[in-house]
Amino acid sequence: MRQLIFFFTLAFSAFLSAAEVTNIAAAPEKVSPLLPGINAPALHLKDKSGNTIDLSARYREKISVLVVYRGGWCPYCSRQLAGIQKIESQLIKMGAQIIAISPDSPEALAKSTVASPHYQLLSDNEMQMSQALGLAYFLDDNTALAYRNKLGVNFVDLDGKDKVALPVPAVFVIDKKGLIQFQYANPNYKVRLDESVLLAAVKAASQL
Repeated sequence: MRQLIFFFTLAFSAFLSAAEVTNIAAAPEKVSPLLPGINAPALHLKDKSGNTIDLSARYREKISVLVVYRGGWCPYCSRQLAGIQKIESQLIKMGAQIIAISPDSPEALAKSTVASPHYQLLSDNEMQMSQALGLAYFLDDNTALAYRNKLGVNFVDLDGKDKVALPVPAVFVIDKKGLIQFQYANPNYKVRLDESVLLAAVKAASQL
């Protein structure tokens, strides 16, 4: 069962993120991503320019391909984003838009080479969206040493110990009512969704 950690009051040291722990699993294998048929979280996130984006409004515009990735530093994520960009024109013809979310700050997103009016990068640097989607997990202590204060997001657990969290990479297809129609998440961050499967999922959602 996924480990649920509930916080009401958190004391943060100066170097820790102000992120709040509400739903972070103990390991990637223990996450529980939201399933098709459930409403997608409609939060407010920042774009690369620091503008606030209302996801509920974005959902209503078009079918949304929501890509959750670990960060621009991750080579597997970069390849995935590039692969989706290659099929962007096909997705647009189906009436879809692409929204890619990561723990990267807006400043880090501004350095991305992804540039398209149909392909938006958003910052989830407090991992509220990752937690709401059921994708957030804590890194083990050894792995966290390589990530701490560099990559991922810092939290404080119930015992007062600081930990680093990341999202399990995932792809959701969300219809204009905000319902999840397709979901793919794999605890093995090296394995990503094939673009042909994504095209099929968007086609099916567009015909509903």
